[in-house]
Amino acid sequence: MTSRPRTKFRKLDGILLLDKPRGISSNQALQRVRHLFRAEKGGHTGSLDPLATGLLPVCFGEATKIAGGLLGARKAYDTVARLGVVTDTDDADGQPLRERLVPELRIPRIDEALRALTGRIQQRPPIYSALKRGGEPLYAKARRGETVEVEPREVEVHEFALQSSGDLLDDLQGVPPQLRLHVECGSGTYVRSLVRDLGEALGCGAHVAELRRLWVDPFREPRMWTLEELHSLAERSERSLEACLLPVERGMSAWAPVDVDADQIRRLSHGQSVDGAFRGVGQVAIFGPDGRALGLGELESGRLRPSRMFSWACAQPEPAR
Repeated sequence: MTSRPRTKFRKLDGILLLDKPRGISSNQALQRVRHLFRAEKGGHTGSLDPLATGLLPVCFGEATKIAGGLLGARKAYDTVARLGVVTDTDDADGQPLRERLVPELRIPRIDEALRALTGRIQQRPPIYSALKRGGEPLYAKARRGETVEVEPREVEVHEFALQSSGDLLDDLQGVPPQLRLHVECGSGTYVRSLVRDLGEALGCGAHVAELRRLWVDPFREPRMWTLEELHSLAERSERSLEACLLPVERGMSAWAPVDVDADQIRRLSHGQSVDGAFRGVGQVAIFGPDGRALGLGELESGRLRPSRMFSWACAQPEPAR
């Protein structure tokens, strides 16, 4: 049996907007594209469940230094809630726990339940989730049959609304009633939990049958690439594949920009703080005179301290004397 050749990895920087397919984990999707691009270093910015599809920003190389900021970004989803069945994972990949009759539902009642789950709310994450306790994901404990207690936490839901109630009204050919919903939410919000709680509010229970992530700030209208498209481009040439990558600057709009000169770049790249006519406080994006991003820093009292500088900031030429 001939073994596959080992991937020869290389330094590669950039952001890939991957359209994750259904049926694989976010980490499996990450590893597939990392090997395809031969990127030494890679990470994704917020897990999607295996059932879910859609936007998974993948950061390669120096772009991994801004991944934490993208994790906390606002996100949007379309989802299908299947009414009348509760599962242990709160989605269609789980085992049914109980079934209930779906009562006659009218739009005003549904809208009222959706409004109650909008804004700053207390949400109990799913037992089968990647949240860790004692350094171990909760789903690992749940799969072993351990009793898992999950405390509610505050999340922000900007929008939770009906897309269509047609499926609810047209219960044809034995298809269970379902709702098509649109969700816009902040970091840490579980759509599975929203759908579960909506089902309880409607008196019938519910689980996620389909889930697609539409966008993640700052990528509001993303050009996403499927694995099939990426493989086709790789067969054409490595340059064609690399053309899919966005520069790291495209992911940095969440931070206020700060411009620095050549002398300040030199000092920042050596871990030194610099003074200047800087305004604001907190984490900022540092840019050089040519407009290229140099990394992240912290501003306090007009003083800029480097926190995560990119490798090319350290390669800046010495200022002329």
